[in-house]
Amino acid sequence: MEENQSHIPEGWINVKFKDYIYFQEGPGLTSSLFREVGFPFLNIRCIENGKINKESCQFISSEIANGIYSHFQLEENDLVVSTSGTLGKKAFITNNDLPLLLNTSIIRFKPLDDQKISLAFLNQLLEDYDFLYDLYSQSTGSAQVNVGPTHLKKLNIKIPSSVQEQAQIATILSKVDNAIIETEELIVKYTHIKKGLMQDLLTKGIDVKGNIRNEETHDFKDSPLGRIPKEWECLTIGDIAERLRSGVTPRGGSAVYQKEGIMLIRSQNVYSYGFKLSDVAYISEEMNSRMIGSQLETFDVLLNITGASIGRATFVPVDHPLSNVNQHVCSIRIKNTTLEKAVFLSSFLNSIYGQNQIQQNNSGSNREGINYSQIKAIHIPWFSNIDELSNFNKIISTATEKIDHLNISHSKLQVLKTGLMQDLLSGKVRVNHLIKETANV
Repeated sequence: MEENQSHIPEGWINVKFKDYIYFQEGPGLTSSLFREVGFPFLNIRCIENGKINKESCQFISSEIANGIYSHFQLEENDLVVSTSGTLGKKAFITNNDLPLLLNTSIIRFKPLDDQKISLAFLNQLLEDYDFLYDLYSQSTGSAQVNVGPTHLKKLNIKIPSSVQEQAQIATILSKVDNAIIETEELIVKYTHIKKGLMQDLLTKGIDVKGNIRNEETHDFKDSPLGRIPKEWECLTIGDIAERLRSGVTPRGGSAVYQKEGIMLIRSQNVYSYGFKLSDVAYISEEMNSRMIGSQLETFDVLLNITGASIGRATFVPVDHPLSNVNQHVCSIRIKNTTLEKAVFLSSFLNSIYGQNQIQQNNSGSNREGINYSQIKAIHIPWFSNIDELSNFNKIISTATEKIDHLNISHSKLQVLKTGLMQDLLSGKVRVNHLIKETANV
């Protein structure tokens, strides 16, 4: 770190943060000051996706806000940053956000002289790894890192002496930020679209012409699931399942897990979008042979049956390695199973219709959990026409692939942003070298 601080790129300067940046933390407003109406004040929860959500604000009296706390009133273009533990959520204050009062655990920043440091550059600097490292180094000896004006006053920062170069750096990084935000918005959009499609497909389905059924043009009937198309059946998981089986936690628990071997799928690995295997456990082949009854096969549907994650479901894809499950995960093997059947059942279990039945079975229990009998009794719609199962899989898979693609793009953009910040905010790479490279982001 010292080497990094001692090297100043040509055209850059090493200055005290407090000599270039104005910063102020809000007062500690106590609950006795809160009012139903009045002058809104900022809480961490009010900062959402880089904007202020005033509907989440609370109030104190206008007399106090305009009196002893008047110097904490925010202004347009203030950059507010939450400081609970770490510098976190950020937002620029707009004219539409005002009036608004600063509160504790939030610091506002602004340039003391915008001819020396630009607001846009400051916004990026507050995310810089070297800046944050220096800031947190000032706060030691505590279980939780708490940062504030006292620590900021001690900091030195390296910045380009040219505000124009600062602006160019901020423009490049902001362009990537915007691409990240747009991708996040698309992920939310297509997730909602998928949810809507799922609701239609699980209650109405698609007719032979590829249209969503409705009761004005198609025949429906009553069922334990409500109104469903006349050609559908209402079955239970017990009707379609060849077997249900969960495993055990090996004697010795985590002490017997290995770095490689046979995967042991636990509830923390099962999600509605598939497997999360970053912390997957492994067991030996010998131990797996003693748990052979719960060894997984392709297209088994997995359902979390205990704990806070109860009800999360996915299925075993074709390319999944040999695996087993512990006692918190139930594998459902469908009769004459296919990919289409596995996609449909796991989708239904993750839907509101499956989740409601799971929660009803779980209600009134001291411990979250469902048993085999309750799982077998879950009602599901079932198609007599194999083409409808195939169409369901195609539609849901297309929506899922779109979301997966966006998530991959989002990850790549975050990696790009991290790399650009390390290069540009250190002066290691000068901005002119990267303007063309980021032109097509």
